[in-house]
Amino acid sequence: MKYALLIYPKPGSHEALSPEEYAPVNAAYLALREDPRCIAGAHLQPAETATTVRHGSREALITDGPFADTREVLGGYYVLEAPNLDDALEFVHKIPAIGLGGAVEIRPLVDVPTEDAF
Repeated sequence: MKYALLIYPKPGSHEALSPEEYAPVNAAYLALREDPRCIAGAHLQPAETATTVRHGSREALITDGPFADTREVLGGYYVLEAPNLDDALEFVHKIPAIGLGGAVEIRPLVDVPTEDAF
C-alpha cells in the first residue's frame, strides 16, 4: 500500500535552529529519501509563496498564499510504499519534525488502476 506522509512542522521550529543544529536535521530528512520504501519526497517552499485557486461564482478565484485557519502548515511530504500502517509508522517516527514538536499525517493513497487514471 502507498501512503502519503504529510509533514506539519511546528511553526518556527526549524528556523530556530542554528546552522550547526540544523545540519543533522536536514541530513536526517535526506537520509529518509534513501530508504527503499520511500517513493518520493520534497520540502515545500513557505506557505506565503503558495497560490490558491478556487471556483468563484463567475470565474476562478486566484489568491496569493494559502487559506488556512490553523497554525499547522504543510511543510513537506514523503510517499511511502509499505505493507501496512505499522511499517509506515516506523518510518514516520524517523521524521525530524516530530521530535521538534510538529506532526505527520499518514494517509493511504487510493489505488487507481493505470487504465482508469486520468
